[in-house]
Amino acid sequence: MNDHTVLIAGAGPTGMMLAGELALAGVDVAILERRANTDLSGSRAGGLHARTLEIFDQRGIADRFVAEGKPMQTAGFSGITLDISDFPTRFNHGLALWQKHIERILAGWIDELGVPVQRGVEVRGCTQDDSGVDVELADGTRRRAQYLVGCDGGGSAIRKSAGIAFPGTEPTVSNIIAEANLAADAPWGVRRDQFGIHGMSKLEDRGLVRIMVTEKQVGAGGEPSLDELSEAMIAIYGSDFGVHRPTWISRFTDMTRQAAAYRDRRVLLAGDAAHVHPPDGGQGIQTGVQDAVNLGWKLAQVLNGASDDSLLDTYHAERHPVAARVLRHTLASVALRREDERTQALRGMIADLLAVEQARKNLAATLTELDIRYELGTPEELAAHPLLGRRMPDLDLGDGARVFTLLHGGRSVLLRFRASDIDASPWVDRIDEFDVRHPGAWELPALGAIDGPSAVLIRPDGHVAWVGAQGSSRLSDALTTWCGPPS
Repeated sequence: MNDHTVLIAGAGPTGMMLAGELALAGVDVAILERRANTDLSGSRAGGLHARTLEIFDQRGIADRFVAEGKPMQTAGFSGITLDISDFPTRFNHGLALWQKHIERILAGWIDELGVPVQRGVEVRGCTQDDSGVDVELADGTRRRAQYLVGCDGGGSAIRKSAGIAFPGTEPTVSNIIAEANLAADAPWGVRRDQFGIHGMSKLEDRGLVRIMVTEKQVGAGGEPSLDELSEAMIAIYGSDFGVHRPTWISRFTDMTRQAAAYRDRRVLLAGDAAHVHPPDGGQGIQTGVQDAVNLGWKLAQVLNGASDDSLLDTYHAERHPVAARVLRHTLASVALRREDERTQALRGMIADLLAVEQARKNLAATLTELDIRYELGTPEELAAHPLLGRRMPDLDLGDGARVFTLLHGGRSVLLRFRASDIDASPWVDRIDEFDVRHPGAWELPALGAIDGPSAVLIRPDGHVAWVGAQGSSRLSDALTTWCGPPS
């Protein structure tokens, strides 16, 4: 007997976003979280990019994050800021907001949706059969579900237990980050030297200081101790400034790894469990949230009986290339952070190139993940219309409505902008249909103006699965692929 239909290991941003997506679709889901409480201290991630804010807007919760964060231009490559204020999106900026606040807001959302989070529960592994997955816990007990999703970080016990390979590059540099108290005044701000980037800044929280220091040698695995933090600070600054009472210490490296498969039958991976990389560019949370939004509705449709189990294979097919691109960019960004004269010269040349408008737009669209395009059609169809497979713009539709408000329920949406004879009635129980005012010219980030089609089919994740130019017969094919066979 199943304890829940779906169990998620890990209550980070990825796990909570996935749980919210499943709950919206009426799936019985629960999260198992190793941390015993929600009193989060410390934050590796410090913000949200434009596409992540759009995703939250698609579910009607973006305003919760905007209310607590600070809008700013967060997109950048190896320290080179990329302004997106001219991008055609309601969020033509990033949002400075520490991860502990991001998690708190998401926790409030999934609590409203009735998702149980079982804390102080450490997952050690899993075994699966044709009907479900047994989840092994550290206390020796087991839980069972039809599907298990590992959102349990780079050291994922779920991934290891499923036997999924995790190839990648070994670390060449490591950093310690911490939030702690100092007994003496310190040189505030960022400094660079031949070893890397270091910095200290005051936080508003209880007089704490946020510290980041590059270690002179690659640190050992695992979480660092206060002594290791002190030694690293002395090596760089000549003093540890009386560092004491840390609330949080962690280490990250420039290692990159990616799961060879995001799915093994009834076990799936998302977020850091599927891909790890250095935090350059701030794409970790962003990629994990998009993993969750891509997987959630697909898993729900399989469980609700609308689609065949093979729909889950499209999760790996679509998301694995996205994370591979993120890993490639972060490797390049880390390489450009080196402070030898040759790398400094190369970084200067890259900065000159990114001053060219189209180069800046192309890279900024990639780093903010506004340019993601899934192959949702034949090569000829993808070439025929630039919108197919891309994110749907949040167009104003008149009378206060806009596209993203129609996606709040997490269902596929068919929009008709012009009268046509297209018929989606066999899928009426699985999609929402609207006849709306045509908004005129459309714009896509880095691509500019495009011709708006007569109609579009938008998947729950906000990507366009069909455009009117393809004809009504292809609409039936797209509906069958993404919403299941006609009733």
